[in-house]
Formats: sequence, structure tokens, C-alpha cells
Amino acid sequence: MVSGPGGGAGGGGGAPAAPAFAAPQTSDRPGVPAGDEPETPQGGKAPLHGPAGQPARPGGVAGPVKTPPTTRADIIRRAKEWVSAEVPYSMSTYWYDGYRQDCSGFVSMAWNLAGNEWTGSLHQYGTRITKEELQPGDILLFHNPSDPEKGSHVVLFGGWTDYTHSYYLVYEQTRPTTRRQPTPYAYWSHSDRYVPYRYKGLTAVTPGSGEQVTTSAVAGNRPGAGGSATTSFPGRTAFGPGANNPYVTQLGRLLVERGGARFYASGPGPRWSASDGWATLAFQQAQGWRGADADGIPGPSTWALLISGQGRNITPAQPPTNGTDPGAGSGGGFGGYPATGAAGAPAAPSAPRVPAYPGRGMFRPGAQNAYVTQLGRQLVKKGFGRYYTTGPGARWGEADRRGVEAFQRAQGWRGGAADGYPGPETWRRLFS
Repeated sequence: MVSGPGGGAGGGGGAPAAPAFAAPQTSDRPGVPAGDEPETPQGGKAPLHGPAGQPARPGGVAGPVKTPPTTRADIIRRAKEWVSAEVPYSMSTYWYDGYRQDCSGFVSMAWNLAGNEWTGSLHQYGTRITKEELQPGDILLFHNPSDPEKGSHVVLFGGWTDYTHSYYLVYEQTRPTTRRQPTPYAYWSHSDRYVPYRYKGLTAVTPGSGEQVTTSAVAGNRPGAGGSATTSFPGRTAFGPGANNPYVTQLGRLLVERGGARFYASGPGPRWSASDGWATLAFQQAQGWRGADADGIPGPSTWALLISGQGRNITPAQPPTNGTDPGAGSGGGFGGYPATGAAGAPAAPSAPRVPAYPGRGMFRPGAQNAYVTQLGRQLVKKGFGRYYTTGPGARWGEADRRGVEAFQRAQGWRGGAADGYPGPETWRRLFS
């Protein structure tokens, strides 16, 4: 049995007001497809690594909750690590980082709390906000005191998927594993009972890195990614010939994550180039779209798939075509943009120059696969193999992490951008 509501709420006359409570009710979305609305039992408050771990607060003394500083970018980065690792749902076991593998443990991990909280205590670490104020890294909390183990849930808000603010990108720990997907606001059921909260320790700058942060719905590591990011579609006018803005950079990074790295000789950057057009076209054609639906300029559907991580990745071996020679026609262009990129290189190389990025889940403690070997050999080739005493081999180890960290620091990255775990941009540069 888990601890009851009284034991998990913290107690004390000075405790903040509890979140909105609700009695159990039937689903307000009876037509939800099977598997979309999960069962989300949870455990009670616990230290990292469970009862045998160190106390969440020294000596177990109650007092003001501690909110270590973090950024929206780091919150989303930590959440994505569990998504990539496909952490199994459990209310009694703990992941290698010490956090319980249920919904409240997942949010405790994303917010980088000192211990495992539960839905009856998480509100103490946040400030209540409105729907209109929600940004990536905030949470939506539903706590039901009459059945806290089975009638409560908490999810991480990843950003709006459209301008109507009726759907958002959710990060949540649920059965069978951590997931990220578009979800109706506020949730599939009990929608009017979820309360938005913002973490009290939120800062605007990554400690020690100088990285400016606004929102961070873009997956993967983003070294030096200053400027704005958005999850709402900014409009077609933000893209195409002559465009020069942060949305173009965000688009390029999303496309690189989805297999489009081979189209970029450098960048991605804020100035629209043929590289952006070709990568967008390749992604559109990977969805099976043709004609006007695959014109190399992102529309709302293209943007929604990229932001949410849905749809098919770019085919690794075949350059995009649209029934014509990309270099043909007046001006040697296609789809309204030049046939060559900013550097004068062909926009559609005949073969990929960089192997497809396999995802962060391939590089974590306990991982053993061919990608780890491939990464290690490339580190040695690039001159960053001094940490290997044997190998490289297929099992991820500290030598791999330190080699990646050294390579990241050689790029001028610091802080969370040089954590030793390869993201899409690390991978692209390492194999370029």
C-alpha cells in the first residue's frame, strides 16, 4: 500500500493551499481510442532510489520546500531522456537516476527535485497559473484525495500544437512506457479538474552556460540555441525565400532530428536556404504527400508533425523528387527557392553524408548496441578517444561519455550542452 493523503501532503500550518480536488467521475471523453487514456496509479512520497535511498530532506525534518534552479530547456531535456529510454511504468521501482517510474516520479525528475513527490505534494513546488500562461516545462496536476493512488495524475506541458489551444504536446509517465503525444486540453478525462502549475525554481538562463531560453519544445540537445522557439505554427510567411528569423532555425533543427542532416552543409540557421526547402520537401514526401501538399514550404500539418514527433522520418537513402529535375526550369530552381544552398553546394546530395541519428535512448547507462560502437570509433577517428583503455565496444560506458563531452567542449559548448550524451547536433558534427 502507498502512503495516504495525510502522510504525503507534508502537513504543517504554514503549508500552501492544496490543489483543486475532485471526486472520481466517469470519462468526459467516452470516444477516446483504447490506449489513449491510461491507468496511472502512483506511489507516495519517497527519497531518491526508494526507501533504501538517502532522505529527500536531511534528517526528515519538515521545512520550506527546496526548489533547485533549472530552466525550461533542461526540464524538457530531462523529460525527453525518459521518452527516448522508454522507461517502463511502475509505482514501486526506481530508474537509475533515483526517480520512481510513475507519473509523479516523472515530474519530480523533470523538475529536478531532491526526492520523489506525489500528486498531493507537487503543488508546493509550483505556483498556480492560468491556461493562457502555460509554457513548456509547466505541469497540469489532478489530485483526488478520495482515491489518490488510482484517481490522480500529473503531466508535463510541452507546448500548444495549434493556435486554438485545444491540443497540446504532453510528456507523461504512463503504461506501458513514458510517452510524448498530442493530447486534448486539459486531458482525456477529468479535463476540468486539472490545475496548471509553474515550477518555483524556474530561471531564464541555464546556470553557467549563458544560454537564453524562451520555450523549448525542440527535441534533442541544442548547443548555443539562443533566440525564440515556438510550438504554435508561425504561418507560411515565416518560411521561404528571403525569410530570416528564429522559426527557420527551429524548423531546420527539427528536420535534422527527423533524418534531414544530409541536406545541410552548415547550419541550420535563421536565413532560409535551399537546404531548408529540400529537407522540408523530403519530410513531406516521407508522409506520402505529393503535388501541392509537398512543395518544400512547411504548412500547419507539416509543422504539427515535426513539433509533436509524429509522422514518418525522412528516408535515409533517397533524395526528394517532385516529378521533375530539381535543377531544371528557369533560374535552376525549384519550389520558389534556388537549386543551390548558401554555400553553393547542391541542395540534394545524391547520398547521405551523415548516418541517421538513432536517438538519445541508444546512449545511456546500460545501453548496448551497434550505435555505441559506431560512436566510439568516430570519436577515436576525430581524436577524442584518449579515454578508452580498451575498445571502443558496444556497451555504453564512462569512456564514451567523457569522449563525447570532450568533443562537445571542443565545439565551444558548455553547461547542459556539454553533458557527454550525443544529441542530433553532436551526432551531425561528429560524423561530418
